[in-house]
Amino acid sequence: MNTTSGGALVHRKTEFDDWRSLTIGIYMALTGYALMVGLPVISSSWVNNLGFSEVQVGFVTSADLFGLAIGAVIAFFVVAKYDRRHLTIAAASVAIGANLLCIYFQSYEVTFWLRLAAGMGAGVYTGIAVATIGGHSRPAFAFGMELFAFAFSQAAELKFLPYLSIEGLYITFAMTFVVGLLFISWLPRRPADSSLDIEVDVEEQEGEHHVEHRHVPAYVPWLVLTAVAFTYISIGAYWTYIELATVDSAASPEWVADMLVYTSFFSLIGCLFAVLLSNRYGLSKPLLVTLVFQASIVLMLVFGITDYRVAFSMFAFNFCWIFVDIYQAATIANVDRSGRYVSLLPAAQGLGNGLGPAIAASVLAWGFGYNGVFILCAMASITAMLVYLYMYLMLKRNIPALADAS
Repeated sequence: MNTTSGGALVHRKTEFDDWRSLTIGIYMALTGYALMVGLPVISSSWVNNLGFSEVQVGFVTSADLFGLAIGAVIAFFVVAKYDRRHLTIAAASVAIGANLLCIYFQSYEVTFWLRLAAGMGAGVYTGIAVATIGGHSRPAFAFGMELFAFAFSQAAELKFLPYLSIEGLYITFAMTFVVGLLFISWLPRRPADSSLDIEVDVEEQEGEHHVEHRHVPAYVPWLVLTAVAFTYISIGAYWTYIELATVDSAASPEWVADMLVYTSFFSLIGCLFAVLLSNRYGLSKPLLVTLVFQASIVLMLVFGITDYRVAFSMFAFNFCWIFVDIYQAATIANVDRSGRYVSLLPAAQGLGNGLGPAIAASVLAWGFGYNGVFILCAMASITAMLVYLYMYLMLKRNIPALADAS
């Protein structure tokens, strides 16, 4: 039997394509990532209302985000084995309890451990969410919808969270988990499949088609997760310190605060471009280019922070963040129908997001200033790009249909 090409990836529909499954998955993901989105606001609140130092802010933020990573690792081991509705109730309960306890215990030491617990609950919760979204037969579309909603959620958070007290912030985070539990019946209980096999539609020389099963090496999802972690080192460091970095610069604090809200809407363009380009060019090539661009727009700030320069940086960085997120998530979802590796996305993101502020805090403590933080962000993005480049070249040689999949 002769074939003319490596074929195309086959996408089969399951219960995860139901609008209710996608809706609850998206809502849960927005809830799980809420703190990460609100980092610029809550970081400033910890400094202004609780008296934390810049270095303490970095470590408390890292505790929350490391907790997210630990929770997602737990999800990796349970999301394909146990009833996802029961797991969701347990995870939400931990996150709700830890957030409410933060209202009464506000010292740096206790806040550190409570944020770690809150992050762990959110990590399991978010792992289930992204596994649900990734179960869709068109993961690039599904994650595009998630991040389209994320853009509005992000804008709303950055607009209204600054008006809340530190207690109000904790209550808001807790209530978002409560609302999700009201619609838990929409959540599928089990995964659609449990293997790393993919189906490829192969065209024969005679013009006929047949489907072949290909086993995907385990290194593929692990390479993606490694690149995700490096990407989020950049994201975590950038969003934790971008507002603080402008305090003693030529940029106006009021201008920066406004831009934090308006840049969120630029994410919509990132969603649109991601879906359109994936249909035409696949996932890998646009991803490589975007990561290089992300590094360059952060390095630009090393040469001075002005109103328009920081605005362009935040607009472009938000575009890249959303764009890259869709492609990273869709790449894993294309090969993992069980949701196990997909559920590790929050772990990789939380790990990177935790390391980013912690490393950036150390850079500041060592006296390298915010220019050192920006260089750190750029180096992390370039490292992620190199990991993806290696993976793409390996897949192009062994499974071409997956290398250029959309």
